[in-house]
Amino acid sequence: MPAGALLAAIEHIRPHWLEKEFRHSVLAFGAGALLSAVALVLVPEGIKHQAVIPAALWFVAGGFGFMLLDIILKKANTPASQLAAMLADFIPESVALGAAFSADPNTAILLAGIIALQNLPEGFNAYRELNPSGGSKWRLIISFSAMALLGPAAGLVGHVWLQQQPVIVSAMMLFAAGGILYSVFQDMAPQVKLARHWGPPMGTVLGFMLGMAGFMLAHQ
Repeated sequence: MPAGALLAAIEHIRPHWLEKEFRHSVLAFGAGALLSAVALVLVPEGIKHQAVIPAALWFVAGGFGFMLLDIILKKANTPASQLAAMLADFIPESVALGAAFSADPNTAILLAGIIALQNLPEGFNAYRELNPSGGSKWRLIISFSAMALLGPAAGLVGHVWLQQQPVIVSAMMLFAAGGILYSVFQDMAPQVKLARHWGPPMGTVLGFMLGMAGFMLAHQ
């Protein structure tokens, strides 16, 4: 998250079209990484300990949960919607990550890498949303650094208290997956489109490819 904020703090890239394409490409890369987290880790691991109907309900509940959060933030007229969405998937993913390290270290390492990949562009987008004018950047970067510590804390909770509760962990994974999928198409994908520019869609492909490569390496 702080790395994404640092990247977003770089302003006035010349020429102007390059700055715009770069921003959209970062968002597209994040969308690809998020989709890889859903398709390769969260859903495959989540359905291992759930029957079909509970799995479907947890997945849909995640989407509805993020939609409700989106509606509340919209009514509150706050610029922190991307930040809230980022934390809303970051914390349950980190809890699941902590629990997964005991059961399957290879999958846990893959999930950790994908979380890092997705949080860099999410941090980028959240910084730009909170600080569109480019002022007081160091205060925001320090805040993002402090929020990043929530990940290890949540991971410790999962590792200590939930490693013997696979049903709870799988439910959290599916809930996060549904919420992430909602966020990708509600917040990130609409911002990616640029007329006559083809870099951003390739950013999505590259982001998903890195998740796919990590999945293949973890299961060799």
